Amino acid sequence: MPRYWPEPPFKHGSPQRTGVLLVNLGTPEAPTAAALRPYLKQFLSDPRVVEIPRLVWWPILNGIILNTRPAASAKKYASVWMDEGSPLKVHTARQTALLARHLGTAGHGALEVDYAMRYGQPSIPDVLNSLRARGCTRILIVPLYPQYSASTTATVVDEVGRCLAHWRNQPEVRFVRNFHDDPGYIAALVRSVREHWLVHGQPERLLLSFHGVPRRSLELGDPYHCECHKTGRLVAEGLGIARERVLVTFQSRFGKAEWLKPYTQPTLEALAAQGVGRVDVMCPGFVSDCLETLEEIAMECKEAFLEKGGKAFHYIPCLNESDAWIEALGDIARAHLGNWLDLVPDDDATAAATLERARALGATQ
Repeated sequence: MPRYWPEPPFKHGSPQRTGVLLVNLGTPEAPTAAALRPYLKQFLSDPRVVEIPRLVWWPILNGIILNTRPAASAKKYASVWMDEGSPLKVHTARQTALLARHLGTAGHGALEVDYAMRYGQPSIPDVLNSLRARGCTRILIVPLYPQYSASTTATVVDEVGRCLAHWRNQPEVRFVRNFHDDPGYIAALVRSVREHWLVHGQPERLLLSFHGVPRRSLELGDPYHCECHKTGRLVAEGLGIARERVLVTFQSRFGKAEWLKPYTQPTLEALAAQGVGRVDVMCPGFVSDCLETLEEIAMECKEAFLEKGGKAFHYIPCLNESDAWIEALGDIARAHLGNWLDLVPDDDATAAATLERARALGATQ
């Protein structure tokens, strides 16, 4: 029998509310080895993230990686840490507040909008419990991963399911699967590039760098690779530039296995060696700047390109809190909320509307 978590006190006539939960990957609580260790352990223990048999992977993770990687990763986090905290968490919190205001302005102020991290804090179970305490009986889950992958989006679905398995009175739940080709998302990316080029001029090449995944995931049927390339094609079309000027690459390799190619840093080094003077790099797979964009791309990859003879390297920031992105995010949320937007958080009003519809159908006398 499942072990149910305590339900909040039930009160007749309590308003039934609708929640919107944004979910991002996660971050350590501080740029220190002590904070990195539990975060990395939770992240790298997820069987969807590392698809290696536990019997083989567990000794490597606990015996080697968690004893060596936290200190090195902490230094990288420290190089991009903001006064308010981790960039990923700061931007996600800001996006949540802006989305709530945007939806409120559109007449949906009764929605409960919050955010959680798949790994680290605030956790998905904690925020789901908070939404339950606020009376949410309908919850839209929005993983902030534009392109679907089993190692990202699916892990959010897994965690939500694990949490709700311990609830007796479960909410109605909807998920956003992806938005890699959403017109608003693509328009926000295109606008970001154009605004950068308006100030700095155009480069010889634009690299769209996405987070890498093992090539084996593509062979097993993961759609991530195809969705990344579709995003790249749509951005190039939106910019109205020749497709050959836009390159889709993959970053953040881990381990010795082959990952999706071409790899970002070697591609940049090859371009520099070929005489390409300026490249601009954008990371459309991340809606918030984070370690992988600010340190790996804007610092490490820039250094590699210039060392190989490149003349100018421009990093175009993630969508972060741009107006176009918040508007697109609002449209995505509204599209998936659908008929939930017609439900008001007032049992009396809801009951009256239901009765009226029933009378119209002749269901009551």
